[in-house]
Parts: sequence; structure tokens; C-alpha cells
Amino acid sequence: MTPVPDFTDLPDLAGERFGAAVVAANDEFFAPKEALIKASAPEWREGVYTERGKWMDGWETRRRRTAGHDWAIVRLGLPGIVRGVVIDTSFFTGNYPPRASLEACNVGGMPSPDALSSHVTPWFELLAPVDLAGSTPNSFGIDAGGKRVTHLRLNIFPDGGVARLRVHGDVV
Repeated sequence: MTPVPDFTDLPDLAGERFGAAVVAANDEFFAPKEALIKASAPEWREGVYTERGKWMDGWETRRRRTAGHDWAIVRLGLPGIVRGVVIDTSFFTGNYPPRASLEACNVGGMPSPDALSSHVTPWFELLAPVDLAGSTPNSFGIDAGGKRVTHLRLNIFPDGGVARLRVHGDVV
């Protein structure tokens, strides 16, 4: 029996160097959504503050005061079949989301953020809600059933900060 390779050996379909982009998020009060797919490893900057609070390297939403959850939509730079994901909460200790899930879709062209976040887009569950640990890369194998995807929606429950999202898979 041939050992299955670690999915992190596969390309990061959401890599910014391949043209991926975070096209929408419902909130990015403390830190911008674009940091989710930065190629560099997350970093800590002691004593650095912005007009919104402590500088954090990643996407961070404000505390929710209403029901629901926060989300960000990523257009993959390389459409393909997802084999595994890393939801990295490095340096987010008390403000990481306790749970996350991923949805995916396969749409042609360059749909607008409004179209992608509407109920018209056919999203399907890629990763059911899972528990996350703080200040660490959280890795999850994915069985996508061979479905090609072009976009992902990262849902965090209910709010918090995620340093990086890595989406490894086969380019299709």
C-alpha cells in the first residue's frame, strides 16, 4: 500500500502568488481580509497599534453583538479539488474563533462580491463546523468528492481572528 502524501505538499490553491484574492467579508474591523492569503508566515509585532487597536497579522472581526457568524469569500488563484486546509490562528490567543467551517462553489467568470454573497450562488459544505485551537495552525483533511471549486467561504463562529488560510489541492 502506497502512503498518502501530506496534503501540504500540494499547491496552495488560495495562494496570492497564483492570483487568489479575498473578494468579500462581512466584517474586517480590526484587521483586513486580504491578510488571510498573504504568502508570508504570520508575524507578531510587539507594541504596534493602529487606530483600531493592537496590530494583528491576519483577518480579525469585531465581537458580535447579534446572532450569526462572520465570513470571508476567497477566489482561488488555481481552481481545483481541495484535499486539505490549514486555518492558522497564530498569535490569536483570546480572540480566535472557537469554530470554523468552509463552503465551496464552482462558478465561471469573475462574479461580483454581491453575487457571490447572495443566495443565488450554489455553495456546498466542504468542511463541517470544526473546533479550532488558538495560536496554532489547525489542519483538516478534506474529501471533496472530486468536486472542482473556484471559490471558498470561510465561516468563523461567531467572530475573531484568523492569521492565514491555506487551501491545498489538485489543480483542475
